[in-house]
Amino acid sequence: MTSGEDWAVERPSSERETDTTVRRIYAKTILNRHKKRDDWFLDDYSINPYQGCPFNCLYCYTRGSKYGLNLARTLSVKANAPELLERQLAARARKGQYGIIAIASQEAYPPAEKDLRMTRRLLKIIVRFRFPVMVATKSILIPRDLDVLGEIDRNAVLPQDLARDLRRGAIISFSFSTMDEKIARIFEPGAPPPKERLRAMAQCAKDGFLVGANLIPVLPFLSDSEELLEQMIRTAKEHGGSFALVGGLTLFGSGPSDCRTLYYRALEQHFPEVAQRCKALFGTSFAPPREYQEHLARMSETICAKHGIRSRILSPTRG
Repeated sequence: MTSGEDWAVERPSSERETDTTVRRIYAKTILNRHKKRDDWFLDDYSINPYQGCPFNCLYCYTRGSKYGLNLARTLSVKANAPELLERQLAARARKGQYGIIAIASQEAYPPAEKDLRMTRRLLKIIVRFRFPVMVATKSILIPRDLDVLGEIDRNAVLPQDLARDLRRGAIISFSFSTMDEKIARIFEPGAPPPKERLRAMAQCAKDGFLVGANLIPVLPFLSDSEELLEQMIRTAKEHGGSFALVGGLTLFGSGPSDCRTLYYRALEQHFPEVAQRCKALFGTSFAPPREYQEHLARMSETICAKHGIRSRILSPTRG
C-alpha cells in the first residue's frame, strides 16, 4: 500500500534529469534471503531501500517490468524499511544465520538519498546486528557513509566458510559499462560520469576499504574489445580496485519501454555500424551466445592476471 504522500526532491546540479517526485511506500519485507549464495558477489541476502532509479540506464534489466516504466522519474522509498530490517535481522542473528547482505540490486544511492538518508539508516541497523555487506553502486554518494561502513568492516560476523579468505565485513564495488564519457551519456544518461565514479572509488580505496569494479555489462562492439577491456581493468586497478568483475549484456522484451527496444534504438541512432552486428550476435536470445561469454571470461581473466587484479572478489583458486 502507499501513504499517498509524495515529496519533490531537488537533485544535484550535476544530474541530467529534472526534479524527481519520491513516493513513500510500505513494504511487507525488506531482507530477501537467497536460496544459494551468489557466486560473483558472495551475497546471501539483499535489501532494496528504493524502487526505481533516476540513473535511467537503457540496458537496465528492470525495464519492461512494473518497476521499469518511467524509470528516470519514478522513485519510491520504503518508509518502513528500518523497522522491517531491525525485526528481520534480529531473527536471523538469534539463529546465527549470518551472511553477506547485498545493497542493492536496484540503486541504493539515488540522488534523493542525499536528503532522505534511508540507506544510511539501514546501514546503522546492520552495524548493530553485525552482518557483512556488499554495496554495488553507480553513485558518488557512498563516501558519505564510509564511517558506518567502516564499523561494519571491522565488526561484522562473516559466514564461517568465507571468514578465513575474506576477512572483511564490507565490500564496495562501482559499476561501469564503459569508461568512455560520450558512450556513458548515451546509455546511462542520469548516472554520474565514469570519471566521477572513479574518484569516489579511489577515495574508498584510500580509506582502506576492499573496492572493485563491476564491468557489467560491457557493451558488445563498444566496450568489450581486448584493448578497451584492458584499459578499463587497468584504470580500475589504478583507482584502488582489488577486483574487476566482467559480464556480458542481457536484453529483454520487445515493448516500447523494454531494454532491448531502447538499447537497439540508441544503437541505430548513435552507432548504426554496430546495430546490425549486435542484433546478429543476440539473435532471438536475451543474451549473447555461450561462445561469446566464454571468450569474454577468458579474456578478462587473462587481462586481470596481467595487471595483478583479481577477476573475482576472492581468488578464483577458491573454485
